[in-house]
Amino acid sequence: MNVNWKKTVTIVVDALLAVYLVLAFTAFGEPDAKAALCQKVQIDIQDENTNGFITASDIRSRLDANQLYPLNKPMQAVQGRQIEEALKRSPFVKTVDCYKTQDGCVSISVTQRMPIVRIKAVNGDDYYLDDNNQVMPNSHYSADLIIATGHISKAFAQNYIAPLAKLFMANELWEKQVEQINVLPDRGVELVPRVGQHVVFIGYLPQAANTKERNEKIADYVNKKLTRLEKFYKYGLSQVGWNKYSYIDLEFDNQIICKKKKENKNNPE
Repeated sequence: MNVNWKKTVTIVVDALLAVYLVLAFTAFGEPDAKAALCQKVQIDIQDENTNGFITASDIRSRLDANQLYPLNKPMQAVQGRQIEEALKRSPFVKTVDCYKTQDGCVSISVTQRMPIVRIKAVNGDDYYLDDNNQVMPNSHYSADLIIATGHISKAFAQNYIAPLAKLFMANELWEKQVEQINVLPDRGVELVPRVGQHVVFIGYLPQAANTKERNEKIADYVNKKLTRLEKFYKYGLSQVGWNKYSYIDLEFDNQIICKKKKENKNNPE
């Protein structure tokens, strides 16, 4: 069999040339991933105005401390998972999502934990509870939260004060009216309102070992007390004056016991 070597060589050369051109165009048409640097870091704190525990500066400082801040680093060397894990170690971070874009940008999206109440106990404890009933350390946070004071252990705070605070937050009236929760040595609960110079005693929160059952019992108990208090505000204090009484006792279902405010002899009512 006669082989046309000239034709065969031509075909092979054409094939090699085609492969070379494909590789050349690919190399010149796409940026070198190894050489590409991070040109921009975009930090998005989704609820910064609501919670305010952390700032973009805080995030950069944490990443710098772990040598993970990506600016001017090769994009290939930027490890999104490591960045996420480093930021999740912050006690104020709830979720983190880090990803890279083709234009050399590293995007970091952060959500913060939601505080619901501040605890300032007589034993010196000073911390926040979040919406998952978990402890958050004290910080520069300055939002207008309900403060719980008195004889409060961490267990009592998580199991009883947290669901109580959530009930207030879920009600537009009581979210604005209740300024402070105070726990007495026997675990009786007092409320200090924003309007009126009186203290409200609501009694003792019902106990239960099961979380769901406990929350339901607390909700039922407190809602009944608040309904009675709202009616008393509307039909009682609105008539005699908001500063008439210094103490309002709602412990018993069939009566409201009020202690009159002592008159100031120099400035009688």
